[in-house]
Amino acid sequence: MSSSSASQPAMDFSDWLLLLLLSLLWGGAFFFGKIAVTEWPPLAVVLARVGMAAAALLLVVRLSGLSMRVGGRMWLAFFGMGLLNNLIPFGLIFWGQTQIASGLASIINATTPLFGVVVAHVFGQDEKATGLKLAGVGAGIVGVAILMGPDAVGGLSGALLPQLACLAAALSYAFAGLYGRRFRGLPPLVTAAGQVSATTLMTIPLVMAFHPPWQLPAPSAKVVFSLIGLALLSTALAYVIFFRIMRRAGGTNVMLVTFLIPVSAILLGSAFLGEALQPRHFLGMMAIAAGLALIDGRLFRMARTRPA
Repeated sequence: MSSSSASQPAMDFSDWLLLLLLSLLWGGAFFFGKIAVTEWPPLAVVLARVGMAAAALLLVVRLSGLSMRVGGRMWLAFFGMGLLNNLIPFGLIFWGQTQIASGLASIINATTPLFGVVVAHVFGQDEKATGLKLAGVGAGIVGVAILMGPDAVGGLSGALLPQLACLAAALSYAFAGLYGRRFRGLPPLVTAAGQVSATTLMTIPLVMAFHPPWQLPAPSAKVVFSLIGLALLSTALAYVIFFRIMRRAGGTNVMLVTFLIPVSAILLGSAFLGEALQPRHFLGMMAIAAGLALIDGRLFRMARTRPA
């Protein structure tokens, strides 16, 4: 087995730009989801999200001249990815958001890289943890804790189960990051369309059993727009970007996006909802930036190789 530094691809400037865009799209997902679950149950929101995303992505695949004929074995893998990357985490996070704030859910979700490093080290073959990467994860978690502030910690006992659900979702995402490496040979568009299509097929019988569509209330305009945003922006477009980064830079690197999601949520809230930034938010963002630098390792490699 090779070391992480030798086998883990480094992210170039375009990868970091895509990662920032992905953090905005997935940061918006917590906002859209919080609105949607005020009127619809979590499983119905999951189905609307993946169903519309699947329809959009399959259309784009066809218009792009690509094919979904990838063989039964790959389609079985799509179902595995859909379970780990969509059905389980989406359902848990949306259920959690029925009881806790979307910002807190996104902050808890930022534990994904911590789980990702551990999962890759234990179960992976070429993404072993290094001291630098573990230090980066630690710095990132400290930054997330600073962003959360004392109020969220004080309310832990009153909302333990929904917060544990969001933690379980982060663990599922970590396994998905490792599992998703098998799709590196496929175009990102095909992989994204395959996994959301598989998730749709898995979710339909669950919704029919527990929340039949004819029993759901008619959604308001704000919920309709939230579902469209979830499906087209935070799922369809986001997963194309997600699998492109994963194919180029590896599963552990793409999980860094969860460090940025709380930051993007705070910035979006400040810009569009009039929410004021507090000093601890800037301090937390600085700690998260330091964690990203440690995990990426590029600055430290440059310092070691710089001639005296």
